[in-house]
Amino acid sequence: MPGFFPHNNMTELNGKDNCKLGEGKIHKKKQKAFGSDLKNYLKSMVPHIEPGIKTSNSRNVMLSAEEVIQWSQSLEKLLASQSGQDVFREFLKSEFSEENIEFWLACEDYKKTKSDHLHGKAERIYEEFVQSDAIKQINIDYQMREATAKRAQDPTHTSFDEAQKTVYILMERDSYPRFLKSKAYLNLLNQLQTSTSR
Repeated sequence: MPGFFPHNNMTELNGKDNCKLGEGKIHKKKQKAFGSDLKNYLKSMVPHIEPGIKTSNSRNVMLSAEEVIQWSQSLEKLLASQSGQDVFREFLKSEFSEENIEFWLACEDYKKTKSDHLHGKAERIYEEFVQSDAIKQINIDYQMREATAKRAQDPTHTSFDEAQKTVYILMERDSYPRFLKSKAYLNLLNQLQTSTSR
């Protein structure tokens, strides 16, 4: 049917379809690659030889089943552990929501900042996480975004407290329960318990 398709050459049309199919395969490969990245990260935290398990941190922190079990008691306990932060961050990356923990950690760091450096850090946090076109925009409502913007212009150590609390509650109610049911967490706990019982 001439004129019905803009391409008279069907091989050209099929080539474009194949390209789209190829792009879909690339997307699936990226997802699989990401899943294997998380798996490899967890494997690096869980060598099969030792009863205590070293994390991938340069500080050679040992992970134990008891510590990993404590992570299930509260988000606060999970975030109090550097290893917990690392594993939870990897999980959030798999859900495309790592900006939440990154913002929360940036706020924790910000609270420890010397007063003469507050303005620069406040500006960086605002630009990276809070402003409406931020690279890693956090999920807060318009009023919170505006109030945080005002506080960041004349920064104090508490400028981001309300937004941080909102993001914490979001993680606590949403991501954290899924993390505790995730294969990543359950496999890590199972491997630690298995290596401890040997």
